[in-house]
Amino acid sequence: MKKVGVIPNINKDKDLEVTKSVVKWLLEHDSEPYLNEIVASKMGYDEYGKKSTDIYSKSDFIIALGGDGTILNVARLCAPFGTPIFAVNLGHLGFLTEVDMNEVFVSLDKIYKGEYTVEKRMMLEANVVKNDIEIINFRALNDIVITRGAFSRMARINAYVNNNYVDTYLADGVIIATPTGSTAYSLSAGGPIVYPTVEVIIITPICPHTLYSRSIIVSPDDVIRLEISEENQDLMITTDGQQGYKLDYRDIIYIKKSNEYTNLIRVKNTNFFDLLRDKLTER
Repeated sequence: MKKVGVIPNINKDKDLEVTKSVVKWLLEHDSEPYLNEIVASKMGYDEYGKKSTDIYSKSDFIIALGGDGTILNVARLCAPFGTPIFAVNLGHLGFLTEVDMNEVFVSLDKIYKGEYTVEKRMMLEANVVKNDIEIINFRALNDIVITRGAFSRMARINAYVNNNYVDTYLADGVIIATPTGSTAYSLSAGGPIVYPTVEVIIITPICPHTLYSRSIIVSPDDVIRLEISEENQDLMITTDGQQGYKLDYRDIIYIKKSNEYTNLIRVKNTNFFDLLRDKLTER
């Protein structure tokens, strides 16, 4: 019997009808659905309600029902356990999602027959150090971003790669992105598009106040160090646009490739360049 976690975005599946149909399919195929306890209760499936840790650590794979934001959240929670994710698009852009809802049951049938591959996506790890003490750490599939508040002046951030001084960015912030994140915030800030399975780290300043600040691509073995080099800066570090922490003067942020990966289940031979044209070309 397969144990399958089902994680819906309740803002996109408000009546949980999509989730119910997926759970029904799983039960009909001799599988045990693992559901968030609140979601399980709302659906009348209390017996399948599980604690969050059990869903991500004990499931054979996770079905994520939502958009890219849902996948990013699920990816961070799955990463420590290596649990594969089957991403179903209930949103709009959907760079990370594998199929739309009208393809989900045919695709699940393929998964159960073993007709799928698992694509590994590089992740980042960030550690915030204050007075030589690590305060908080994050992992990200898309990006780690340091950005200024709504009413603060431009940021002044010293950047180093492997202790080699790169630049002092006078900008609205800095984006450190994975190849997966190269088509997200980094792209809108002028960063390059990178093939998603290539392993590099992208450094992109946000609205730099100089003529020469451009994106820099470094290897996955490099360690990036960012220093908050001026007082009275209203700066935040955010992870995949979902987690945040307020930074102070002299805080140091170390960012490197994570030892953990996001594992995405693929049932279609989707060409990345076809996806780019489909998602980024105006109709």
